[in-house]
Amino acid sequence: MTDKPDLNDIAEPEIPKGSTPINRRNLLIGGVAAAGLAGVGGYAALRPQDLPRNAKGQRKLTLAWNANAICLAPALLAKEYGIYDRFGLDVELLNFSGSTDQLLEAISTGKADAGVGMILRWIKPLEQGFDVKLIAGTHGGCIRVLGSRRQGITDDIGSLKGKTIGLSDISGAGRNALAVLLKYNGLDPNRDVEWKAFPAPLLAEAVKKGEIQAFADSDPITYVLQKESGGDLVEVLSNLSKPWDNRVCCVLGASGSLVRDDRESAVALSKSLVAAASLCSVQPETVAKVFAPYAKASVEDLVAVLHTQTHNHHPVGRDLHREVALYAGELRDVGVMKPNTVPDVFASKVVDTLDA
Repeated sequence: MTDKPDLNDIAEPEIPKGSTPINRRNLLIGGVAAAGLAGVGGYAALRPQDLPRNAKGQRKLTLAWNANAICLAPALLAKEYGIYDRFGLDVELLNFSGSTDQLLEAISTGKADAGVGMILRWIKPLEQGFDVKLIAGTHGGCIRVLGSRRQGITDDIGSLKGKTIGLSDISGAGRNALAVLLKYNGLDPNRDVEWKAFPAPLLAEAVKKGEIQAFADSDPITYVLQKESGGDLVEVLSNLSKPWDNRVCCVLGASGSLVRDDRESAVALSKSLVAAASLCSVQPETVAKVFAPYAKASVEDLVAVLHTQTHNHHPVGRDLHREVALYAGELRDVGVMKPNTVPDVFASKVVDTLDA
């Protein structure tokens, strides 16, 4: 068990007037829990009485996450450091360990009450009527595009024109992200590049063989591959490239039934993940040590990856609504979403601000 992180470095939310002063050290996982839940006390009357609870009366929830993704470490940290407990929740983690499709399946079949994953994999199912509400963002940045210098790729996005880009999922989050970013930089994602699917473990080998010149994947895989490439692999783009340099990447989605039947617990879950995400921002070394048993990377590499991600950016409420609307418009413009999509209307349907 690692030493607990120093919570003193985490910025305090504004304390409502008339509230009892909160000790700084206990603020994030103790005082904020009480203050936050007090602010949603009006939801209590909406809560059915037969919801699953443990012996302490805490609401029992199952949260789906991918234990291979360092960017989703807040889900683990909130359990490790008792943040869920302080917010009145008893959370079981369910590792879907594969594509986001497995995450969506876990929620749709009732195996999980909520899940965390890449927003670009949530949006299309939500357009098709998937019964989930997005309630919080957790961080920005986790997808990167690497290209081979030996095959003419540089950090100039224009060097991708006429090249073949490898993906582990031809219709996944990496493809959607890259399509928008290429269009923003003047390239046609359907004409100026070719896409080719490979199993994720074979992407780097496909580059060496010349079958592709670049590929998109998530960290820590891309970080390690670039580090071990002897200087050949160069980063061309990431989902923190403009116009996404201040945009959320992964989000917390709650089942429609959880939001409708137990908004108090949905609020508590949202606040728990946001609090845990802050730990990734201010205590990356501690976070990396906790997460290391789940990752195929060293603590040093995990720390480096966390420094490249924006775990201090976790929008909720209207801020999350605004970012989802931006994504919806961009994905519509590259043909991923229906051409008649109205971004603000779409965001209003799929984002529940929980009165934030």
